[in-house]
Amino acid sequence: MLIYLADYLAQFESGFSVFQYQTLRIILSVLTALVVSFVIGPAMIRKLATYKGQPVRDDGPKTHFAKAGTPTMGGALILVAVSISTLLWADLGNRYVWIVLLTTLAFGGVGLVDDYKKLVKQDPKGLASRYKYLWQSLFGFAAAMALYLTATEPQETQLILPFFKDVALNLGIFYVVLAYFVIVGTSNAVNLTDGLDGLAIVPTILVAGGMMIFAYLSGHVKFAEYLQIPYLSGVGEVAIFCAALLGAGIGFLWFNTHPAMVFMGDIGALAIGAALGVVAVAVRQELVLMIMGGIFVIETLSVIIQVASFKMTGKRVFRMAPLHHHYELKGWPEPRVIVRFWIISFILVLIGLATLKLR
Repeated sequence: MLIYLADYLAQFESGFSVFQYQTLRIILSVLTALVVSFVIGPAMIRKLATYKGQPVRDDGPKTHFAKAGTPTMGGALILVAVSISTLLWADLGNRYVWIVLLTTLAFGGVGLVDDYKKLVKQDPKGLASRYKYLWQSLFGFAAAMALYLTATEPQETQLILPFFKDVALNLGIFYVVLAYFVIVGTSNAVNLTDGLDGLAIVPTILVAGGMMIFAYLSGHVKFAEYLQIPYLSGVGEVAIFCAALLGAGIGFLWFNTHPAMVFMGDIGALAIGAALGVVAVAVRQELVLMIMGGIFVIETLSVIIQVASFKMTGKRVFRMAPLHHHYELKGWPEPRVIVRFWIISFILVLIGLATLKLR
C-alpha cells in the first residue's frame, strides 16, 4: 500500500523512490510486524485470558499440568501482524502476495473455528476432523489452482531438484497435486509440532527467513541467473510476506517463550504451516522446504509411525507422540527439548540455504 504513496510522492521528492527497493521494504516489513506484535500483544492476551485456557492431556507429561488455563489462540496475534505489515509494504498488484496472504488467512479461519468451539463453546472435540480436513483441502486446492492457472512461464510449474544443476521436472497438472499436498501437509505438520513453549514458532521464524532469501533471489533476474535457480518474475514480493511472518514470529515468541504467557492454538499453527507451504510452492522450493522444515517432518513422521505400529502390532515405538513428548517422558526438561530442536532446525535451514550454491 505504502509503495504507491511513495511512488506518488517521489514526483515531488526523489528520496521517496528508495521505497521501491525490496531490500528496504523487507526490513521495514520485519520491523512493522514486530512492533505491531509488541503493541497489541498484551491487550490481546488479556482478552484471551477471559476464556477458558488451554486444556492439558491427562496422558501427557506431568509437568504440563501447570499449564492448564494458559490463554490460547495467540496465533491471532501473528495473523494480525503479518496482515498489517504485508498490506503496508508489499506490492498489492502482485498476484503472489494475494495468493499467499489469503491462503494463510483461510487456514487461520479453519483454526479459529476449531479453537472457538473448544474454548468459547466448551466443546472439547472442537471442529470435527473430517470437516477440518475438508476445509483445509478446499483452501489448499484453491491456492494450488490459483498458482497453476496464473502461471505464465514453464519454470513456474516445474519441480526443482536441489543440489542438481539444470534439473527440473515438468509437472503439468500434477503441479496442482504436489502444491496441494505441500500446503495442507505443512499446515498439519506445524500443528503437530506446536506442543511446547516456543517449539513451533522458532523453526517457523528460521524457515520463513530461509524462504525469504529464496523468494528475493528467485525474483531477481541477475541473482537467479548467477545461482542457476529459476527466475520467477514477481515472486520477489513474497519476500515481503516472509519478512512479515519472521517479524510477527519474533514478536509472538516474546510472549510464547517458556513459561508461555499464551499458546498459539490452531488458528496460528494451521495458518503459519500453510503460509510456509504456499511460499515454498510459489518459489518452487518444495523439496528445500522439507529440508529446512525437517523438525516438522520428523514430528509428523513420529505420529505416523506411532499410529501405524500400534495398529499393526499393538506396540508403541515412542513413549508418546509427537516426538517432543517422547523426550520429555525420557526425563528431558522442557527447555532442553525446545532448545535442542531449535538448534537442529537452525542447522537444517543452513543446509537448505546451501543448496543455492551446492549444485
